[in-house]
Amino acid sequence: MKQRVPISQIMSKDLVTLTPKDSLYEAERLFKKHNIRHLPVVETKKLVGVVSYSDLLKISYADVNESDDIESVVYDMYTVPQLMAKSPVSISPDSTIKEAAEILALHSFHSIPVVENEELVGLVTTTDLLQYFIDQY
Repeated sequence: MKQRVPISQIMSKDLVTLTPKDSLYEAERLFKKHNIRHLPVVETKKLVGVVSYSDLLKISYADVNESDDIESVVYDMYTVPQLMAKSPVSISPDSTIKEAAEILALHSFHSIPVVENEELVGLVTTTDLLQYFIDQY
């Protein structure tokens, strides 16, 4: 296996993001449209949080595909800043794949924003890491 491979080699760079002013309806729309599970929340390119699809499911109390009535009531009760993980753990583009894997192994989240000079430049997920390891064999 290759040693010291930077995370920038496997991170997603074409990111779909939210702002704190976006609604949870918009979050759900983006999750479904792009078939993704993590949305970084940014203010003028600066990372301020992360919303995961599982966060949205937790507040819905039901699968978001089952009932529009539940969604509308719950989605109107919360905002992106209330739901997002604030000050998420992040790494730099030159951090290694091993370092990213160690962080994810220690915590219960499944993505790490990649930040350079306080600006969001990428996102690495457990899926990205698994695909990298599969490609090594």
